[in-house]
Amino acid sequence: MKPASFDYYAPQTLPEAVALLAKLDGEGCDAKILAGGQSLMPMLAMRVARPDALVDLRRVAGLDHITEADGTIAIGAMATKRAAEESALVRERQPLFHAATQLVGHRQIRNRGSVGGSFAHADPASEYPAVALVLDMQMRAVGPDGERLIPADEFFVTYMTTALEAGEILTEVRMPVLPAGTGWAIRELSRRNGDLALAGVAVTLRLSGGVCADARIAAFGVDATAVRLGAAEDAVIDQRPDAATFARVGAIAAASLAEPMSCIHASADYRRHLVGVLVERTLVDAAARAR
Repeated sequence: MKPASFDYYAPQTLPEAVALLAKLDGEGCDAKILAGGQSLMPMLAMRVARPDALVDLRRVAGLDHITEADGTIAIGAMATKRAAEESALVRERQPLFHAATQLVGHRQIRNRGSVGGSFAHADPASEYPAVALVLDMQMRAVGPDGERLIPADEFFVTYMTTALEAGEILTEVRMPVLPAGTGWAIRELSRRNGDLALAGVAVTLRLSGGVCADARIAAFGVDATAVRLGAAEDAVIDQRPDAATFARVGAIAAASLAEPMSCIHASADYRRHLVGVLVERTLVDAAARAR
């Protein structure tokens, strides 16, 4: 299929892009931002999305940086996933985000797909929302009323819906450097390599005095957004990092899911089972790295 007709704009600067979006919104025009296009273009082709206009950010300078300052890594929204994957800074200082990036699609998709585009798209089966919850990431948005930082637990609202307001542009994502002695892991199961996950889990784990001192666990691909598994986190604290503990915590994680998604590819019960298994295995991985 071919996309429905739309107007195309390619602003040169961020202020120009913000002003353009405000103008289009004031005219009642449904405008979509084009960042990398790896999710939006197929939706246009299948006419799942039928915007009146596209605002392409490709020519806007200053949105593709990857930097670190004061223990925080900042990645510009237009930085490609390939750039994040190849960044020594990301690989060495925030390996969980690096590992999650390697799981995104195929190399060709990562070559063009932008980091910010994935966050703004907010697909519940993608890796980034779960990692954002685990790492307490922040999203920088710029709009007609200026700039604001949105915490990850407020940014993802529901299925493919974020807290970005009309006229706002996601310009940067921020994450802390992974503290020394903190283990991490991310695992997922998909039908084929590169497909969206049927279920996945991201974890960070800190050990102290021979027990689990802190844990953050999030699942993706099971609900309308990525979800923190608070019951599983509580269950692992002050416990020895051994196979019996992690098996028990995996069972608690599976039981804590209220109503997992169900589709032709995976039933709710199967997704629940996957979460239990993946929580157990990611905790084993994270504990090994923490040691």
